[in-house]
This record gives sequence, C-alpha cells and structure tokens, in this order.
Amino acid sequence: MSSFERDDIGRNEWVAMDGLPGFRAGCAGFFVGDGEEREFWVMGGYGESRTISGVFPVDEHYRDAVVMELKNGNGGCRWREVGDMWEAGERMRLGKTVVVEDGDDRSRPAVFMLDRNVIFRYDMASNRWRKESRLPRQVPCDSEFGFVVLDGELHVITLLKAVEPAEIRRPRLRKRAGTLYIQIYHPKKKTWRSLITKSPFNYGLDFNTAVMSTIRL
Repeated sequence: MSSFERDDIGRNEWVAMDGLPGFRAGCAGFFVGDGEEREFWVMGGYGESRTISGVFPVDEHYRDAVVMELKNGNGGCRWREVGDMWEAGERMRLGKTVVVEDGDDRSRPAVFMLDRNVIFRYDMASNRWRKESRLPRQVPCDSEFGFVVLDGELHVITLLKAVEPAEIRRPRLRKRAGTLYIQIYHPKKKTWRSLITKSPFNYGLDFNTAVMSTIRL
C-alpha cells in the first residue's frame, strides 16, 4: 500500500495525508523526536514482486527507510528518503523490529531488530544496523518466535512444543500450547536473563498477531 492516514482522536476520524513515495507493505513504523521536530519513520517492507525465470514470484524487499517530517501539526508534512540500511547480500529483509523509548529522552528512542539469533541496534547517524548482542540460546530457523518490549527490556519468546505421552494415546483431545521460553535482554545493563512458563492457552500462539502488554494491579 502507499496510502498514509492519521487518526484524529478529537474528531474520531482518519485524516488522509501525503502517501508513501512508493508501494510498501509489511513495514515497521515509529515516531522520533518531539514538538516541531517530530518525525514518523517507516522501515523495510516489500513492494512489487518479481519473478525468477519468469515463473516463481518473489517479493522485492526494501533495504531503505522513508521519513515524514511532521512539522506544524498536519501542515507542511513531507516525505524524505533515507538510503539503504545495509549492503546487498548482507541480509534479505528487515527482521522483527521493536522500539524502546528512553524515559529521560523520549525524543530519541532506541530501535532494535532481531535477525536470526542476533539483536542489532539502529544507528541513525550512520544509517546502519550495529550488532548489539547474540541470543544465549539460539532459536531454530524454522521456528516461530515473538520479539517485544516490556518495561524497557527486549523479550524473545519461543514455544517449546513438548508432546505428552497422554496426548499421543489420545490424539482427538485438544493439545495444550506447550511451554513458553522467554529470553530477556536489558539494553542499558547489557545483560540477559530467561524464564520458562506454561502457556495459559489451550491452543497454539501466532506470534505474528499476538501482542503483549504490562498490566499493573
């Protein structure tokens, strides 16, 4: 898609703004700056597909980012293009991306990406992804995983699919989702910790659509 809209909470409606410079889907977006210097960044994603040998369709993934300068509220907004964030052959696509807001300086959030088993931090000055840390326990390349932020920490969540003998004997019964293994990284302390917990659901989790949030009682 190339359309871009802003939710006007006061009027309870969506307001159309200048569209993206080109077609882009499956991208990541976040805010940077504050007040007159506020910007909206859009990274990665894919555009029109191409074919291999004229037969197999393959999505064309973007290596760059585009930025909308949100000056004077809704007026004077315009897009600017940011160059490629990595070299050709370095990686195929943008990995799962999260944003950590600094409590002292919310205008400069830290942007992290999980690419395979390595966490990268985005350096806006050089427009490059720098290696931050490696997961203590590697995630199999064919397994699903979640990458989220809670209380300023990065959580990498995987599902340990353990099938109990009783489930093998009774295949018609609904299987439990299994055990969640969570690896937690603290960006400021540069430390890792982990925890294991039973999934509260009786079905599998789709980490592409599941969300997490902090609940304070």
